Amino acid sequence: MKAFAAVRGDGRVITWGDGPSGGDSSQVMEELHDVWHIQATDGAFAAVRNDGSVVSWGHPSHGGDSRHVQEQLRDVQQIQGNKGAFAAILSNGKVVTWGDPKRGGDCRSVTADLVGVHCIRASKGAFAAIRADGSVITWGYARVGGDSSSVQDLLHGVAQISATEGAFAAILANGSVVTWGEERFGGDSSGVQQDLTEVHQIQASKGAFAAIKEDGTVVTWGDPKRGGDDSYVYDQLRDVKQVEASAGAFAAILGNGSVVTWGYSGAGGDSRDVQHQLQDVRRIHASAGAFAAVCSDGSLVTWGHTHMGGDSSVVQEQLRRTSFAI
Repeated sequence: MKAFAAVRGDGRVITWGDGPSGGDSSQVMEELHDVWHIQATDGAFAAVRNDGSVVSWGHPSHGGDSRHVQEQLRDVQQIQGNKGAFAAILSNGKVVTWGDPKRGGDCRSVTADLVGVHCIRASKGAFAAIRADGSVITWGYARVGGDSSSVQDLLHGVAQISATEGAFAAILANGSVVTWGEERFGGDSSGVQQDLTEVHQIQASKGAFAAIKEDGTVVTWGDPKRGGDDSYVYDQLRDVKQVEASAGAFAAILGNGSVVTWGYSGAGGDSRDVQHQLQDVRRIHASAGAFAAVCSDGSLVTWGHTHMGGDSSVVQEQLRRTSFAI
C-alpha cells in the first residue's frame, strides 16, 4: 500500500499518502460518513457504512471503481481484499466482487456456488469462501489458490481458513489441515501432514503457516525465510497460547508469559535484544515488519524493522505513562 485511510470516531474518514492509490478521497468525501470498516487492496480502499452500503476509491483497476456493482452492494457484512480485487459478503450469504478480474474481481464462474457464505479469506490473487455447510469455493489466480480442485474432495467441515500470499490452509472440524496453492508459500504441507492433527488455530506470514495444536505445540511449513522453518526454536515451542505473524516472522506467547520468535530477523524474527523485557506478556500485535508485546504491567515492548514500528524509543517516555489494554 502507498496510502492510508483511518476511520474517525464520528464515522468520517481521513486519507493520506499517494493520491491515485487512495490517499486522495476528495471525489467521494461526501459519501464517506457513518463508516465502520475499511478494507484495502494494493491501490484502493473500500469503506462499509452503517447502512451496509459501500464506498470505494483509488485505482479503478485495483478495486477503486465499484460503480458496475453498486446496486448489488446492499447489506454488506464483510469485505476482503487482495492485491487487486475486493469480495463482499451480503447479509443473505451471497458474494459481490469487483476490481482486477484475474485476481478474483470477476466471480461469475462460481456465482451460483457462492451462497450461504459466512467467511472469505484472500491470498495475493485469489479468494476462498467458507459456506454454511462447511464446504469451500475458490476463484481467482489458480496458482495462488484460486483453483482448489485437487483437494476439493477433502474440503468438508471446514472451520477456519488462513492465507499466505500464495496459498491457503483450512482447518477441518476434526482438527486436520488441508492446503492448496503455490508450494513455496505453504500450499504443500505434505512434509508435515502427519503432525497436522488436533489443530485449533493457524497464523500466516506472507510465505509460511504456523499451526497451534491442542497440546500447545506448533507446526510450521512454507518459505523457511518467512517462518516456515522453526527447527532452531522447536524445543522452546511448548505450551503455546498465542501466535502472531508479521510479513516474514512469527512470535509465540508461552504459558509462562515468555515469548519465542522465528523467521526473518528484519521482520521481527529475532527478539534477542529485548528478550529480557519479554516477561509476563499477555498480547502481541504485528505490523508488516515488527511486533509489539503488551505485558501484564501495561508496558509495551517492540522489536523488528525500525521503520515499521520495531523501534519505539522516541515515544518510550510516553509509553511508560500509558497503561495498555490487555
